[in-house]
Amino acid sequence: MQDAVLAMLAKEPSHGYGLRARLRQSLGPLGESMNPGQIYVTLSRLEKAGLVVCERADGLPERPDRKVYALTPAGQQRVSVWLAEVGWPKPDVAEFHLKLVAAASARLADPIELVAAQRRELLRRLREAQQAIMAEPTGSRAVLLLEGVVLRLQADLRWLEACEQVWSAAGAGADDRVEGE
Repeated sequence: MQDAVLAMLAKEPSHGYGLRARLRQSLGPLGESMNPGQIYVTLSRLEKAGLVVCERADGLPERPDRKVYALTPAGQQRVSVWLAEVGWPKPDVAEFHLKLVAAASARLADPIELVAAQRRELLRRLREAQQAIMAEPTGSRAVLLLEGVVLRLQADLRWLEACEQVWSAAGAGADDRVEGE
């Protein structure tokens, strides 16, 4: 969640309510369960870590002390590292989805390139798991676990294909269509 918030701030400084709305919109129905206080706790932690700064902004008369958060150079560096990170197993596909949305929205990276990097990593791990299955002795119960790993990797690869199709079809307007801006 912290990395997604930082990436959303890479596009532009924002207040907590605006960030929460963007995250909820990006996640669709999965975002409905987001605890309203979670974004503010996350922002507080990021500020303490020196990844964001908070300033009071002149706002509406009924909200004169609205806090606006912006990335620090350390926060920008962390976003870059997060976008370049590929890994598995990460059961949270929502995080990868947010990475694609944030990357496109702030023009930090090409979502298709992020999908390709993730695919390369999953294919490497799939080859390793398949080789491990072949190396197991006949009757080994470990094969069942390894087959589970293979099936999960194959499912993740199919999902990445769907991601690539959507982001390819959307082209340059992908960030606008996904976020509704």
